[in-house]
Amino acid sequence: MDINARLAERIRKLRKDAGLSLDELASKTGVSRSMISMIERNQSSATATVLERLASGLGLTLADLFAADTAADTAAEPLLRRAGQTVWRDPQSGYIRRNLSPAAAHAALQLVEVVFPGGARIAYETGLRQAVVHQQIWLLSGQMHISVGEQVYQLHEGDCLAFELNSQTAFYNPTQDDARYLVAIYN
Repeated sequence: MDINARLAERIRKLRKDAGLSLDELASKTGVSRSMISMIERNQSSATATVLERLASGLGLTLADLFAADTAADTAAEPLLRRAGQTVWRDPQSGYIRRNLSPAAAHAALQLVEVVFPGGARIAYETGLRQAVVHQQIWLLSGQMHISVGEQVYQLHEGDCLAFELNSQTAFYNPTQDDARYLVAIYN
């Protein structure tokens, strides 16, 4: 199944499991009812910022939206080969995210690899969450400027930034070359 079709199905299922109508999720997230409906019917490819808002409104992380449905896969393997890892490209910024964690990891810790194009920018508007979510970013190659609230951090190869997902965050690659980093998300 194509990644956008899988996301559409997963968002619809998570919304219904949470007992939310389209209008209720729209109200919680600031994403229009029609946009959510189009995403759920796989008639629109959502950007990372829209997916982050939906995830936050559902009480999840962005990585949770891309994770395998562990309820549907009770015999999940502890090994997830590269060929089986979910890869998604943000239609707006062009960044590529690869979910690395096997479904058997049970989401206490999620690992994501990101390739962020030179010159690209992305901002996530979400603030406080129901549950505390921590994130660390380890820059494997390139450079990144990451804003957490009002603070801007300039990361160079090998640097690691830890923060709580409780304020607006923004990512910017100030160079012409791709940056590559590992994201560790834990709650």
